[in-house]
Amino acid sequence: MTVDETPGYELPLLLFAGFRTLIDEVHRQLAEEGHPDMRPAYGFAMQAIGVEGTNASELGRRLGVSKQAAGKTVDRLEGLGYVARESDPSDARSKRVVLTERGLDSLRRSAVVFDRLRADWAAAIGPERLRALESDLRTVTAGQGFRLDAQAWFGG
Repeated sequence: MTVDETPGYELPLLLFAGFRTLIDEVHRQLAEEGHPDMRPAYGFAMQAIGVEGTNASELGRRLGVSKQAAGKTVDRLEGLGYVARESDPSDARSKRVVLTERGLDSLRRSAVVFDRLRADWAAAIGPERLRALESDLRTVTAGQGFRLDAQAWFGG
């Protein structure tokens, strides 16, 4: 089958399957390493919170969700011990969401697993082909950054 004969719908399905393969393995490994409650949405939220922390409004903007939806995610993450709320030094009326040591630990561990999975892919298809795949994906997604608003796809 040539590229012109390949149905267009296969590309997003293949990309999604690759994504799921990576994400599912990271979460399986995290569960084994003491983070059984970690979910993909939590990882995206913690990446959006970042090492500097943020407030719920900004987190909502970064994730492409409402402040209320971001607040619910923060509530869950706080209940699991991954984030904490603290006073915002620049605005006494506001709370800042920061990653706890547990949250940072899960991100460190996931980074190690992602590096291993990337090495596995390089071994399977060759490092040059993997670098080309990554480069090509950067090209076709240029200027879009890493949008995290997948919830918007489902009307949420």
